Amino acid sequence: MKRIARNIVAFVFCVLFGYMPANAKHIIGGEMTYECLGNDEYRFTMFVYRDCSSDGAYYDDPAPISIYTTVGNTSSYFTDFTVGLVPNSVEDIPPPSDPCVLTPPNVCVQKARYEFTRTLPAFAGSYTIIYQRCCRNNTISNIVAPEDSGATYAIELTPEAQAECNNTPTFDDFPPTVICVNSPLFFDHSASDADGDQLVYEFCAPLLGGGPFGTPENPGTGPNAALECDGVSPSPPCGPPFDPVQFILPTYDELNPMGGDPQISIDPNTGIITGRPNTQGQFVVGVCVSEYRNGVLLSTVRRDFQFNVASCEATVDARIDFDELVGEQQFVINSCGNNTITFGNNSVQQQNIDEFRWIFDINGTMEEFFEWEPTVTFPTIGTYPGMLLLNENSAECSDTAFINVNVYPEIEADFTFSYDTCIAGPITFTDLSFSGAGPNAITDWLWDFDNGQQGTSDEQSPVYMLNNPGIIPVSLTVTDINGCVDTELQNITWQPAPPILLIEPSTFDGCLPGTVFFNNLSIPIDSTYDIVWDFGDGNTSDEVSPLHTYTDAGVFDVSLQVTSPIGCFVEDSWDNWIRMRPSPIADFTFSPQEISSFAPEVTFTDESFEPSFWFWDFDGEGISNLQNPIYSFPDTGQQVVTLIVTHESGCMDTLVQVLDVVPRVTFFMPNAFTPNLDGLNDDFLGAGVTAGMENFQMRIWNRWGEQVFLTNDPNEGWNGKKNNTGKESPNGVYVYVVQYTDPRANSFTLKGYATLVR
Repeated sequence: MKRIARNIVAFVFCVLFGYMPANAKHIIGGEMTYECLGNDEYRFTMFVYRDCSSDGAYYDDPAPISIYTTVGNTSSYFTDFTVGLVPNSVEDIPPPSDPCVLTPPNVCVQKARYEFTRTLPAFAGSYTIIYQRCCRNNTISNIVAPEDSGATYAIELTPEAQAECNNTPTFDDFPPTVICVNSPLFFDHSASDADGDQLVYEFCAPLLGGGPFGTPENPGTGPNAALECDGVSPSPPCGPPFDPVQFILPTYDELNPMGGDPQISIDPNTGIITGRPNTQGQFVVGVCVSEYRNGVLLSTVRRDFQFNVASCEATVDARIDFDELVGEQQFVINSCGNNTITFGNNSVQQQNIDEFRWIFDINGTMEEFFEWEPTVTFPTIGTYPGMLLLNENSAECSDTAFINVNVYPEIEADFTFSYDTCIAGPITFTDLSFSGAGPNAITDWLWDFDNGQQGTSDEQSPVYMLNNPGIIPVSLTVTDINGCVDTELQNITWQPAPPILLIEPSTFDGCLPGTVFFNNLSIPIDSTYDIVWDFGDGNTSDEVSPLHTYTDAGVFDVSLQVTSPIGCFVEDSWDNWIRMRPSPIADFTFSPQEISSFAPEVTFTDESFEPSFWFWDFDGEGISNLQNPIYSFPDTGQQVVTLIVTHESGCMDTLVQVLDVVPRVTFFMPNAFTPNLDGLNDDFLGAGVTAGMENFQMRIWNRWGEQVFLTNDPNEGWNGKKNNTGKESPNGVYVYVVQYTDPRANSFTLKGYATLVR
């Protein structure tokens, strides 16, 4: 029988590309290795992987390579060069053709091979051979800003490897580019080593290299932005140390690049990757294989690649209704107290299923059923194995579901309850449940009070206090040793009176008008109860927790009567509970009504009701305790005046008024001046209060219409010369225009004549 191998994911491309473009244009992985040829000569091999589409990301041909030397913590540039693609080395890695799995026809991965040989003299440090390229797919799920994140493919030639003329290990297979979500992953990511060294595998952080600059979308700076360290194709590549990609924490990190349940992991000894990915998306993964000889680390080969986790769809899949799934295609069905079972067949895809057969071992006899959803009667309590076979005689796609049917004795949940119907108290619940598996077969009890709103209990027979009255649904769910479950639901009418009336606050001392919230904490009580409050001031309420405003001073008694829907009555009263003290009423007037910077002094007149103490606050600049203070405002604009008055009872009231102190500006012009340098009236200059004046301009013209003076400074006058520096103007009459705005943006224009007399 041919069976769909759901736990083998090798290149199973499924119905994935609702989230990834079919024509992606990005590099998706790579690695670099070397062989020692002797006499300090090494052959380096680099594989680079990309999405293969007609307009995909191009392979660098030639590719820029750089070599850095490292001694201790110091790295230095050694050399750089370019390497062309190995001729005819670009090849597609398509998904295998599997007739039992639906795969899109236009999706594949492509790889390219580069090889180069270099002589590197042995020395006490390391050589690092580097290639860098940007960028990754912007739909990657596990790293920050993937569309701006490039990659570094590099290999370090350590002093120990130089001394041994070492060969690095090489990976045997390329990992699956697409794996199935919620299906077991098993991939052998092992490597082979020509020298037989010990190999250790681990997930490691892929390395960044290059950046987004040097493209029309991100041009960067300068004509060679693409070749810089943050460009799309650094040339030469930049040296160590290299930054790792930034994983999206805390969900992912270099040791947990994909999550999963169980989490994806790699065996350090075999390189086998296992787990069950449970999130669809694209994930950058790094795998490092380190080789050791006699306990000494010689090299570490780092592969950077991309996993695509998708929702896969088989063409034939045997599925049934089940109670437990204990393994791949292993279904368990439990029936409690019922020997006749109708099996639900959820197999897909039904158009591809030509044959189906059910087989059950019933007391040693193999009984067959050919209905799509058969009904089978089992003779007695017991376990009956079975199978559902789909297309068992087909040369193409077939599948099998393995079934275990457990027929258990019946179980029945039941209980009784008792309580005081009039005065609230706990309810005693008594379990009467039964299981045919034995007198002590019931193992678990779950009581649910009011659909969980009033709590739960796992006791067998709890004594339980409800909080809210009404017709309360109470359910008991019992489970026995076979896992059989039954539930009993009963409605309990629970509407007793509260055993004690509890009100918050317990006392209240306030000022008029005083609003008190009477918070009724009595249990049980709700709006279905008949409630009568008496607030002691002639007012009442029928609310559960009323809000009441007292308008008269005095001390008040409060009482409360409660009658439950079934007639249970309780009452209580509280003497001298509320004390309301008289309050003043703050009020004041002021004069003058129009206040300005020319007349900032204001007289305030208190007109409050029953004050005994006054506190005035003048915009935070001054205070007074006088009843009728006089205050001079030091600034203009809106001034907040606050009066707080206190009654002899200690109660207070506050009034706030906003006064407007208007800023004033004045400006006056003379009608003549004598610019004879005698120190008297030598300039034609205005005078006045100019503080706050804005947009000032004074212009003067002679009788021929020629402008002879212009200034924006109210403190600058005309000295009789043209623009104050040119030829002296003759005696005569000149025209002036002065314009300005005051601090409130009011515009003013002054026009007149200036007589010049020497």
